[in-house]
Amino acid sequence: MRPESLVTDHTIYACVMGSRAFGLATEASDTDLRGVFLAPTPLFWGFDKPPTHVEGPAEEQFSWELERFCELALRGNPNILECLHSPLVEYADATGHELLALRDAFLSRRVHETFVGYAHGQRRKLDVDVRTHGARRWKHAMHLLRLLTSARDLLRTGALMVDVGERREELLEVKRGEVPWHEVETRMKRLTAEAGEAAAHSPLPKEPDRRRVEDFLVRTRRVSALRTA
Repeated sequence: MRPESLVTDHTIYACVMGSRAFGLATEASDTDLRGVFLAPTPLFWGFDKPPTHVEGPAEEQFSWELERFCELALRGNPNILECLHSPLVEYADATGHELLALRDAFLSRRVHETFVGYAHGQRRKLDVDVRTHGARRWKHAMHLLRLLTSARDLLRTGALMVDVGERREELLEVKRGEVPWHEVETRMKRLTAEAGEAAAHSPLPKEPDRRRVEDFLVRTRRVSALRTA
């Protein structure tokens, strides 16, 4: 089976991510497509396993096999969790709706480490660019502020909001380079500190509900096997 056919024939969930989902799109913004496919269970019985992810077949399209997607979501991967909470759902079959109903099972206080840790990694890249090239990557700084804000609010409320809402204009001002760099750095430090404070009193559970997610995965694999028997 060609990898592309896993996406075209076996997708259970698809959404739009990136600036369009974040509410930060401009006329020049791409449309980033993300999805989850369920590889038929018999494909796992041979030596050659199905891929854990597939790029394409459309431009700016990327999909994960269900098990890999759940594994990353349980780890608190920011990109995966935001994909599950995209306000721009393109498609979901019955299994996809079950996956969406599990969104709360993936959330835990681990997001403090993963979201803020990812943000720190991106911040180091920004600092290197400034030191070595004198360049300030305003678009990346905007998305870094967005991510830190999302992490703080998630830890405070237990809900992950992808669309920036009323913060759109202040973030676009950063993207356009209209905010002094020292102010951008100050905002990053403040948001990081606020996320840390929120983590100490977060309504989120300490760990994700791995058993609930695994039960869903096993049931889904069993149904797939019976359908192809």
